[in-house]
Amino acid sequence: MYIIPARYTEGMIDMGRLLLIAGLGIAVFGVLLMVGARLPFLGHLPGDILIRRGGGSLYFPIVTCILLSIVLSIALNLISALLRR
Repeated sequence: MYIIPARYTEGMIDMGRLLLIAGLGIAVFGVLLMVGARLPFLGHLPGDILIRRGGGSLYFPIVTCILLSIVLSIALNLISALLRR
């Protein structure tokens, strides 16, 4: 029987945690995408740019991006503060 040295098992535990956190992050992102698609105002705020010319259009949701950036910054700062305790 072969015994795995402790330094390898510690690395495997860290890798397992990393994969678990990454998987949970992807799952949360997927849920946010599904919920975000059902919010009628998200992506259609005043200040979002829509240009239609000829057979094409350009849509740039600048205000939506700024709003999401502010909300995510606040949420991540709160999470960070809670984890530091």
